[in-house]
Amino acid sequence: MHYLLLIFLNYFNMKKVFIIIVCFGLLNFKAMSQDAETRLKEKGIVLTAPGKPVANYVNAVRVGNLLFLAGKGPTNPDGSNITGKVGRELTIEQGYEAARLTALNHLAVLKTELGSLNKVKRIVKVLGMVNCTEDFKDQPKVVNGYSDLMVEIFGDKGKHARSAVGMYALPMNIAVEVEVIVEIED
Repeated sequence: MHYLLLIFLNYFNMKKVFIIIVCFGLLNFKAMSQDAETRLKEKGIVLTAPGKPVANYVNAVRVGNLLFLAGKGPTNPDGSNITGKVGRELTIEQGYEAARLTALNHLAVLKTELGSLNKVKRIVKVLGMVNCTEDFKDQPKVVNGYSDLMVEIFGDKGKHARSAVGMYALPMNIAVEVEVIVEIED
């Protein structure tokens, strides 16, 4: 190994070697910064146990290397929900926070199913449903609360295809419901 290093040093001057070493160091730093578990801790986020399904379904179904997560809503750690229609009882900003809370609830399901968020290979597809008035037109701004958190936690692996649609009503009058498809490590 030392022999190869000497050949390498003879071939390149020291400045180039230093640049290469720095580049490899930055690549390793970038890989470490992609660690979802670390990002969660850095943000001070503590995931609570995922809520149990309220009907005859399960929180997640695995098919090959895809994990299909059931629709979740903005349930607080105390079990209460953020409810109401965006555009009437809730502002866009409150809807955004409801969608962000929904993302936290999905992260809790992922952690329970996989043992570690680092087993997520990619957030593939998000369907965000917003309980809103019929004249409300900013569903994407609300569902950004979900999407933004996924990118904050997973980096580029959190970028996904998405639909953000308005609904006349959602179960229990929750403000937002989201379902997601996740690619996971084999």
